[in-house]
Amino acid sequence: MMHSQKVHPRSEKEKKQLNDRLKRVEGQVRGLQNMVNEDRYCIDILVQLTAVQAALKKVGFDILEEHTKGCVSSAVKSGDQTESIEELMQVIKQFSKT
Repeated sequence: MMHSQKVHPRSEKEKKQLNDRLKRVEGQVRGLQNMVNEDRYCIDILVQLTAVQAALKKVGFDILEEHTKGCVSSAVKSGDQTESIEELMQVIKQFSKT
């Protein structure tokens, strides 16, 4: 079962950092669209795709770390670790597939 509420809200600084990274990724994706429209060399497009994937993965790892240190840690301290750890393992498995 996925939780719809955060246990630990993000600070304004954390939100800004995540949003800044996501905006960079958005710019990279727009760059990819331009590369396709300009009939750029396939290898150049693939290299840029790899950079976008790496940037998204970095954002994902940052959020995963925040979740583990905040929400999961909190659940363990409160004695409600089973569901939280199962949920964490599921998302790690899903995240690893990308």
